[in-house]
Amino acid sequence: MIAMLNAPYVIGSYVVTLGGIALYTWRMLGQARTAARQVPPEDRPWT
Repeated sequence: MIAMLNAPYVIGSYVVTLGGIALYTWRMLGQARTAARQVPPEDRPWT
């Protein structure tokens, strides 16, 4: 019974944590794509 009273806090914490990780990953990948566009094609080892 007491555990169910704390459920909104636990679920909210998971939502905030996973949302923050997703936002960080999305932003980091966006910056990586922007940086990759600035590298000349002959210097790209991943292609």
